[in-house]
Amino acid sequence: MHDGALIARFGRARHDRSLAVLEGLHALKHALRFGASILEVVCSDAQQLDRLTGELAADVQARVRELTRAVDPAVFARLAPWTPSTGVISLARRPTVQLADVLADPRPAPLVLLEDPRDLGNIGACVRVAAAADVAGVLTGGGHDPWHPDALRGSAGLHYALPVVRVDPLRAVARGDRALLAVDPEGEPLAPDALPLRALLAFGGERHGLGEELSARADARVSIPMRAGVSSLNLATSVAAVLFAWRLCRSPAPRA
Repeated sequence: MHDGALIARFGRARHDRSLAVLEGLHALKHALRFGASILEVVCSDAQQLDRLTGELAADVQARVRELTRAVDPAVFARLAPWTPSTGVISLARRPTVQLADVLADPRPAPLVLLEDPRDLGNIGACVRVAAAADVAGVLTGGGHDPWHPDALRGSAGLHYALPVVRVDPLRAVARGDRALLAVDPEGEPLAPDALPLRALLAFGGERHGLGEELSARADARVSIPMRAGVSSLNLATSVAAVLFAWRLCRSPAPRA
């Protein structure tokens, strides 16, 4: 593939809902660890990438070596709006995920619902912490594609570690059998050991919180205990606080 075609391919991929653009080595290593179908890996310096992979991701080094081809640094710089500092960028297929299967996950793990997140980096950070906590998945409403390259950069490619699905939040709530818990500053202080198994944890947008209709459907409202005078937390920080309160209390067995 000549340089112009490669640049055009990566440009189109940023708007293709069947593809994922993985910017940087961390995104690529996680995608490989969790079974992504990788279509293209391009770097600006093969020897430098191999050294870095050996330091940061030795378990996938051979696979990265096999997949990667080097291009001129001037061409590489045109494959994304911001050139990845680790010198590698990749294309992968997005997994096919059915909402019904996510909702039906039988494990005693919660499912995160972001009603209307406005910041793509925040979406990615929420996915990253949800993957670390090993929850059932992340559902997102609103206007943003949760698989946008900026969100993937924020998650370091951990979208491949758990289901990430864009949904209509009200329909998602209606279709499932999970207890809906609204994370709300006006709710009862969070008691992690009292959270129902398989809860659907709903978080509102960064500015306005949960919408009235979704909040009205909640089976309960919980709040994160905070110091007086601190009005709110960043969305991803709130998700992290709730999920790790749950995880540390329940200590679920890690996946094999």
